[in-house]
Amino acid sequence: MSYISKAYKKVETLYEDEHIIVLNKPAGILSIPDRYNPYLPNLKKYLELKGHRPYVLHRIDRETSGLICFALNEEAHKEMSKQFNKRTIDKYYQAIIDGKPITDAAAVDLPIGENMSARGTMKVDQRYGKKASSYYKVLERFNKFSLVEVKIETGRMHQIRVHMKAIGHPLAVDSIYGKRDGFYLSEVKGSKRYNVRDGEDEKPLVSRITLHAWRLHFNHPVSGEKIMLEAPLMKDMNAMLKQLRKYDVLRELY
Repeated sequence: MSYISKAYKKVETLYEDEHIIVLNKPAGILSIPDRYNPYLPNLKKYLELKGHRPYVLHRIDRETSGLICFALNEEAHKEMSKQFNKRTIDKYYQAIIDGKPITDAAAVDLPIGENMSARGTMKVDQRYGKKASSYYKVLERFNKFSLVEVKIETGRMHQIRVHMKAIGHPLAVDSIYGKRDGFYLSEVKGSKRYNVRDGEDEKPLVSRITLHAWRLHFNHPVSGEKIMLEAPLMKDMNAMLKQLRKYDVLRELY
């Protein structure tokens, strides 16, 4: 089996008809072809290999997992694009972040623009940035980390990652905007070489950004029916949460 076919093996179809298809994207696969290396695994190519003619509606980062929708004909593309442009589509994410936000829920309205000193990254830019709105809600608190739901009203590049960093709680794993490029069990268990054979380095439980496109709500482009889809967290983020619940339990001070 080729590398490409192995990469696509974990892609899951959550909804499909003649007009649209919604996939559950594993981390590590691009939404659309890379401009410099079009042979990297991407969902547009995956759908073409399955005999579809996909129309791109939105994207999620390569290392983000979860829900992404494609139109399968021009009519559906036109109608779905209207919903995205009017921001009537509800997009919810789950993220594991550093620390514990002071409030259980809050809006983050901070404009985002390209970081010209580090091309390919974004930053809060009050002068030149474009409007960006996110709303987070804490789902679970731990000692060092938190699990949050984030609903985005706009779809700026790296929006959640930039906004969570701006409020002092970057994603738990994010080599660009956060503090680490992997999560190791020893960080919360206390043992520096937990369950590691002599001479071997500890392997991270999560080695990609801790962000998952969780829920997607929209109106069907032809029937108008309300479509509400949910993609459970991927194995790596679930494994991290399991260990946080065991070793990073929140201890309240009385």
